[in-house]
Amino acid sequence: MSGKMVPCSPQEIGTLFLFEKLTPEQLGRLCSEGRVELFEPGPVFTEGEPATCFYVMVEGTVVLYRRVGGDDVEISRTSQRGVYAGAMQAYIGDRMQQVYNNSMRVTEPTRFFVLPADTFASIMQEWFPMAVHLLEGLFFGSKSFQQAISQRERLLALGSLSAGLTHELNNPAAAAVRATATLRERVAKMRHKLGVISSGPYPREDLAGLIEIQERTAELVAKAPTLSPLEASDREDELSDWLDDHGIPDGWRFAPTFVQAGLDVAWLDQVATEVEEQILPAAIGWLNYTVETELLMDEIEDSTTRVSNLVNAAKQYSQLDRAPYQNADVHELLDSTLLMLSGKIGAQIDVVKDYDRTLPKIPAYPAELNQVWTNLIDNAVQAMNSAGGEGTLTVRTALENDQLLVEFGDTGPGVPKEIRGRIFDPFFTTKPVGEGTGLGLDISWRIVVNKHHGTLQVESEPGDTRFQVLLPLTAADDETPEEPA
Repeated sequence: MSGKMVPCSPQEIGTLFLFEKLTPEQLGRLCSEGRVELFEPGPVFTEGEPATCFYVMVEGTVVLYRRVGGDDVEISRTSQRGVYAGAMQAYIGDRMQQVYNNSMRVTEPTRFFVLPADTFASIMQEWFPMAVHLLEGLFFGSKSFQQAISQRERLLALGSLSAGLTHELNNPAAAAVRATATLRERVAKMRHKLGVISSGPYPREDLAGLIEIQERTAELVAKAPTLSPLEASDREDELSDWLDDHGIPDGWRFAPTFVQAGLDVAWLDQVATEVEEQILPAAIGWLNYTVETELLMDEIEDSTTRVSNLVNAAKQYSQLDRAPYQNADVHELLDSTLLMLSGKIGAQIDVVKDYDRTLPKIPAYPAELNQVWTNLIDNAVQAMNSAGGEGTLTVRTALENDQLLVEFGDTGPGVPKEIRGRIFDPFFTTKPVGEGTGLGLDISWRIVVNKHHGTLQVESEPGDTRFQVLLPLTAADDETPEEPA
């Protein structure tokens, strides 16, 4: 956009705080190489366009704003003479892309002193060479520092997750090892018991019937119902009484195993009907080993399935072998993150998933969204731990104003109103020294807002804090997500 050219007065330009220390000759050069323009209410420049000019307001009112998702978010509004905007990094030259970082408009007729970007750069380097070096150092140093700190934040999160994952993997792996060792022992005893039975004076038909009972028993174990503690105790008493009445030695030791396998008195009656009385004690003992081996195999299957699920969750979380930008199911991302953090969340915190499964996939950087989920869940858990370690973490998804909402609610003490506006600032933290970098929410904000064109906001009161992530349902015009493999 361009305004109406008006006369440039070196004396007036010299009253602006940027130029008040310049000599008359320097002010004269500014007016000869720059210009004063009068803008009517409306836009002056737009975010993302090539930064061609440096603007200093002489008089009027300016508004700076940024595009966040589909909305224009106002950053500042001022009528202070001398405020500046535009190509402020022109002195860096082609070492970085020179675009406007935000948009500017005026709300009343406003005059600006305008310098072309290349003129601004050459004047800066000629008049203030040391200042330019200092500014370059600050600019690039700040970017490098921010990248290094962001990388460290990711490594800290990865280290925490790795420790939790190791713990989570160790439990089912150790259970599988224990169950395998016990299974080997039970199978050996079952072979021995079968040898004792087969060497006895029992008809072939009885042995064949016993094998058939074993097959039916294995099928019953696979369909074992889940009993309440009271139901299990009552059934255990019934089975113990039956075993005692039928002269089964150590029947009280068999009863808990039979109950766990879902077997009852009716099953024992059926066994007694089909097996000769003289073989019944040995048959019950052999069937007990059968039941134990089936339960142990179920335990091994459950443990190895748990290990497999954790490995898949880790792969899903890290997005290994996947396109960095793709159409993603946020529920898959949330589930993998919750599984990875399950050890850190602990048993005292209830996790409630309130998902709208009808929501579509969205264009996203899944690995980076997982980092956002990690930061927000970690903050929620720490907040609840600070209030006694108990509470409820609610993860909700919904469609809101044509955007996908992901909300993390916790029942912690809340975010004090006086710091609510600062929690997304870099290095701001309320955690004790050594327990936080103050970058988790800053990084999350930049991932959501800058990279996904969404919004990140918080609503909080004691006992009810909600961090809300709003993400667009469609990709920006210049972005094309890949379909997940």
